[in-house]
Amino acid sequence: MSDHLLPADLHVRHWFVLFVRSNQEKIIAHRLADREIEYLLPCYRSLRQWKDRRVTLERPLFPGYLFVRLPFEERSKVLTIPNVVCLVGKRSSPSVVSDEEINWIKCGMKYGNAIPHSYLAIGEPVRVVAGALAGMEGILLRKQNSTRVVISLDAISRSFVVEVDLDSIERVTALPYQYREAV
Repeated sequence: MSDHLLPADLHVRHWFVLFVRSNQEKIIAHRLADREIEYLLPCYRSLRQWKDRRVTLERPLFPGYLFVRLPFEERSKVLTIPNVVCLVGKRSSPSVVSDEEINWIKCGMKYGNAIPHSYLAIGEPVRVVAGALAGMEGILLRKQNSTRVVISLDAISRSFVVEVDLDSIERVTALPYQYREAV
């Protein structure tokens, strides 16, 4: 992830993070689609118990955030949408999310039963070495009888958890890329 853009990068499409008002993620996703702007709104299913029944809800994996892919010079296309607060990053330049991190999110959603998790900056670094999630790096987390890896996105200080087989991970001797600067 990069915190600043060079002048030559202003015309290149990058993934940026939109910070939006609470509970507006799906509405803004529809508005982005109407404007033909490439976006990613990762969601997960959450089972909720109401008084009279159980309900499965589709909720954003990162509440308050959407990912958009566009040239920096076209940022006004998204910033003028009602209930969009800002692009995440420094005042002079928004943070760029790498294609690799976007792919991690997509793979986590498709193959890893991703759910939200609190952001972890330091812990047991691991790399997934087998299966559909191979190549992902994160923090090892054990919950009940399953093995899970926390994948963190520095651009929004959020994380998500994917389930993996214990045999498909290995300890990383050097910290994963996104954790090197935190230590």
